[in-house]
Amino acid sequence: MSAIERLGLAALQWLDPETAHSLALKALKTPFAPNISPPTSPALATEVAGLKMPNPVGLAAGFDKNAEAIAPLMRAGFGFLEVGAATPRPQPGNPRPRLFRLTEDSAAINRFGFNNEGVEAIAQRLANRPHDIPVGLNLGANKDSKDRAHDYVEVMRLAAPHIDFATVNVSSPNTEKLRDLQGAEALRALLTGVTDIKGTTPVFLKIAPDLTDAEIAEIAQVAAETRVDAIIATNTTLSRDGLQNAHKVQAGGLSGRPLFAPSTRVLARLYLETNGHIPLIGVGGITSAADAYAKIRAGASAVQLYTAMVFCGMSLIPRIVHGLDEMLAHDSFTNVRDAVGVSAKDYA
Repeated sequence: MSAIERLGLAALQWLDPETAHSLALKALKTPFAPNISPPTSPALATEVAGLKMPNPVGLAAGFDKNAEAIAPLMRAGFGFLEVGAATPRPQPGNPRPRLFRLTEDSAAINRFGFNNEGVEAIAQRLANRPHDIPVGLNLGANKDSKDRAHDYVEVMRLAAPHIDFATVNVSSPNTEKLRDLQGAEALRALLTGVTDIKGTTPVFLKIAPDLTDAEIAEIAQVAAETRVDAIIATNTTLSRDGLQNAHKVQAGGLSGRPLFAPSTRVLARLYLETNGHIPLIGVGGITSAADAYAKIRAGASAVQLYTAMVFCGMSLIPRIVHGLDEMLAHDSFTNVRDAVGVSAKDYA
């Protein structure tokens, strides 16, 4: 980490977390944004659902909700990006404050509630983006919608021509009863509606970490039946186990380091339930190359992160990418695909 980045992170820590995030997004669109040559190691190049990625380290949804900073994020060293979530109509989300740093826990709690400018504005930006790496959109539903399943279909219809993949997000804890859509019958109907209009756009499913083994098995079965192209495991958690920071009492989804173990367990269970036949993307608590490598060995074909950048800055991305390359070489893997799932039973 450079001295400038260290000073910048220290300054942002004094600000309200949501204000700091907005400033960080604005900074990405200035000449001071990172411009990192993407790694070219053949061991890192991979493919998920037909999408070619220079490396398996991606940006999770929520960082760039309105697709405002795609070009500079592409220069930060990621192998793929996910923006959003987008809803059919613009919505302000929940009242502020709605984002809390838990510094002692290397974590954050948010209850944003799908705040975004609406799919039409987001789709317009996506239509004019660069195409250096794959870019996906997280699909959401409006809080006051009377037909949330239709909302996902509507966002997909408007955005599909401009994205490389779409993620059906039924796992955010911040929209009331949204997680009810993870039940088998509702999930099957929802995924069928989205996949029926997807054309050639791969459809991913993002699930919660707060699932029993039986629920994981049920989701795996529905995903296979509806031919989902990949599953993202996982979203934020409602658990507060072991937290130290006083903000642990806040409502919302917990992300960051405490999520690593539960999200990796769900990932490994999914890998075993699907026999590795559905690509998985591991997200939750990744703060180092070792964490990313553990997710891959647990069953992830690619990984995503977000919260760790709040504490470690954008330079974390190339550090993880280069560290992964070294770990693969140390274990004599020719390509990252060869390491996927080799230790799934140990994490499940």
